[in-house]
Amino acid sequence: MAETQSRGHVFAGKKRGTGADEFEGDDIFVAKKSMLPTMATENDPAAALATARHEFGEHGGVNMSIEASATFTVMEPETMRRMFAGELGPDRDFFIYSRHFNPTVLNLGRLMAALEGTEAAYCTASGMSAISSVLLQLCSSGGHVVASRTLYGGTHALLTHFLPRACNITTTFVDICDLEAVRNAIVEGRTKVLYFESMSNPTLTVANIPELSRVGHEKGTTVVVDNTFAPMVLSPARLGADVVLHSISKFISGGADVIAGAVCGPASLVNSMMDLHQGALMLLGPTMNAKVAFELSERIPHLGLRMKEHCLRAMEYAIRMKKLGFKVIYPGLEDHPQHELLKSMANNEYGFGGLLCVDMETEERANRLMHHLQNYTQFGFMAVSLGYYETLMSCSGSSTSSEMNAEEKALAGISPGLVRMSIGYIGTLEQKWSQLEKALSRMQDSTFNKN
Repeated sequence: MAETQSRGHVFAGKKRGTGADEFEGDDIFVAKKSMLPTMATENDPAAALATARHEFGEHGGVNMSIEASATFTVMEPETMRRMFAGELGPDRDFFIYSRHFNPTVLNLGRLMAALEGTEAAYCTASGMSAISSVLLQLCSSGGHVVASRTLYGGTHALLTHFLPRACNITTTFVDICDLEAVRNAIVEGRTKVLYFESMSNPTLTVANIPELSRVGHEKGTTVVVDNTFAPMVLSPARLGADVVLHSISKFISGGADVIAGAVCGPASLVNSMMDLHQGALMLLGPTMNAKVAFELSERIPHLGLRMKEHCLRAMEYAIRMKKLGFKVIYPGLEDHPQHELLKSMANNEYGFGGLLCVDMETEERANRLMHHLQNYTQFGFMAVSLGYYETLMSCSGSSTSSEMNAEEKALAGISPGLVRMSIGYIGTLEQKWSQLEKALSRMQDSTFNKN
């Protein structure tokens, strides 16, 4: 039984007739006034998610059914021809093949669009597939990108090495905090994308999304923002960005057991990416498994609660670590360069993010701290990624930013001893602080003894 009272498109439980008068558009995401998702008008992401369409199960279950089929049948031969011609599509419950569209994955896409306040969203097999597909859709051979010089290492490698070699797409890296440098780097008519992270990996630099969007639009570029570090905390599309990307594997999943991504943006872009002849998503095929989409759809409703606890603990630990004399980088601290900027952009009640960094200056000291935290006090795990219920720690320069050379790391502000911590919420706050404090004290004692 499909839910028929929808905030977006209505997906009927049975295939409808194929009379020509019943179908007015070829696209799955047709932006007709009567069919625009009203969830995109909600300013608070939690409120938007609450008003998104609830998909019920086939037999009336409160959870949706999983459509695990790779291919779909039709009742009449003519229907298949019309589907391939683009006359019939998923907006009317006509499906061809799950690399194209799958009902369960589409439902997750509706939730992601609600979360980010966009017209549409499409979910992919990984965060990197979402990033690369968008860039390949927006840029052709000879195209140009302006990007922040502080990015996730995989994204930096894509822009620095792969796209120039394989696609003749070049990138100019800039200090994203220098609006004049951004403006000067954009070549009108050639630069297709302005790309940055809402909160940079790993330095936690906060981008001025409204002003960067204004600069990008004045110069005719598409503004693409990776919001992986700040779901619920920041809403880039509501602040002026055109496209919002996610590695769903992180905070949105929350379980460190799923690899997934999402492209959230205008319906026209998502439609173009699924075009049978020119669509990057359609032709490159980074398809999300329907069973993964089901899992994620069940986790998004409590994302807000999880983010509040991640952020609350990160803030508390940052304050206490700073008082102990450690060099802490956290946007919630008043001495963070973009503290006031983040306050002006952030959604209410979600804090300042679930990650903090502590600069131990050298890789040796960073490794020693992480060793104490994992093996001596059991505060967290030495592992990459983020958004898990346990705290995850890594020395960024030798791990998630290792694709960058020494000069690039220096320009990005990545110290050799920078420890990135994704703060978990397992246990009580005071219990986990006791473990953290014990490891920090051990570091201070060893430093004192050496002196």
